Amino acid sequence: MNAITKALRTFGLFWWNFLVGDTPEIFVATLVIIGGALALKHDRSAGLVYIVVLTALTLSATVYRGRKRLS
Repeated sequence: MNAITKALRTFGLFWWNFLVGDTPEIFVATLVIIGGALALKHDRSAGLVYIVVLTALTLSATVYRGRKRLS
């Protein structure tokens, strides 16, 4: 493995751990929220409601899952 390949692999692993980490569902939810907001860019109020509701649901589900793990 040459130095460039090793550097690219290390760089990719860093970003994977930084963005995904140990909770890939949050990463996927973030992509869904951003994609939906972009799809609703023509209707600003619907986009705002969409972002707020899905963000609250994602946060609630994550907290619930975290509490469930601790029990």
